[in-house]
Amino acid sequence: MRAPNPGPYTLSGTNSWIVGRDPAYLIDPGPAIDSHLDAIFAELSDRGGAAAILLTHDHRDHAEAASLAGERSGAPLAAAHEGATIRLEDGMSVGPLTAIATPGHAADHFSFIAGRVGFSGDLVLGSGSVFVAAEPGALRAYLASLERLRAIDLDLIAPGHGPLVTDPAAKLDEYRAHRLERERRLLEALADGLRDHDELLDRVWSEVPRALRPAAAATLAAHLDKLAAEGRLPPP
Repeated sequence: MRAPNPGPYTLSGTNSWIVGRDPAYLIDPGPAIDSHLDAIFAELSDRGGAAAILLTHDHRDHAEAASLAGERSGAPLAAAHEGATIRLEDGMSVGPLTAIATPGHAADHFSFIAGRVGFSGDLVLGSGSVFVAAEPGALRAYLASLERLRAIDLDLIAPGHGPLVTDPAAKLDEYRAHRLERERRLLEALADGLRDHDELLDRVWSEVPRALRPAAAATLAAHLDKLAAEGRLPPP
């Protein structure tokens, strides 16, 4: 179900996913909006209650309601941070879900696999692209995360925002190609002598709306870090 928190970063809202029944598993309870939580718990009640609450990552639009959902359900929280009841590790099973470490958008990001369905959080969206964290190694980690999900035979991706992805392989290939095209355009701008970050954003992310400029700036930093690590960053 989708939270009523639409915006430039959340598209039509944050998706909360409920998997299974007797008991069920809640992925990303989303923002602390009463109507959204009421809808979640009505569905959980119909499915025999919650066995666990899982977080793809700790960004507010996915995780703000986690403590409220935990208090209301009594279910343990499975997440990457130290305060979680169940501290997620790569390959760990939580009920029918397998946790796969997929950092890049956030260092603590996990995706979850149930059969041939992948719950991708903000690794992959139903439409558009995501920003990559402005942290050392984030873009390289992000590309590796896409490749890791691509290697899993999936019929469906249930993203953190936007509609279901019905052709996971094509979407993951599209995401990788998009990121490498940004890299090509960035290298071209650097070869033309651009060094100022605002000038690089204007050239390489020219189509990005003003509201998403901070996200583009973070992704630019991630691209520059990758080029530097690979020895492909030209001198200042």
